[in-house]
Amino acid sequence: MALVDARPIIAAGGEPFETIMAAVASLADGEELVVLAPFEPVPLEGVLSSQGFAYEAVDIGGGDWRVTFRRT
Repeated sequence: MALVDARPIIAAGGEPFETIMAAVASLADGEELVVLAPFEPVPLEGVLSSQGFAYEAVDIGGGDWRVTFRRT
């Protein structure tokens, strides 16, 4: 499993998209990507869905979300 915690990047005013996409590129076959974010990352879900990923988004409380992406 690869994990990207986007929360500190966003809190610092940054954009985590490139970090997330680098993690996607480094995934081994069958490996999942977990993204932690301070909101449900709907645009990211759309981008990765169009690249053949299924996802499960879970509200983990405090406004934070855990989204698990798997290749379909």
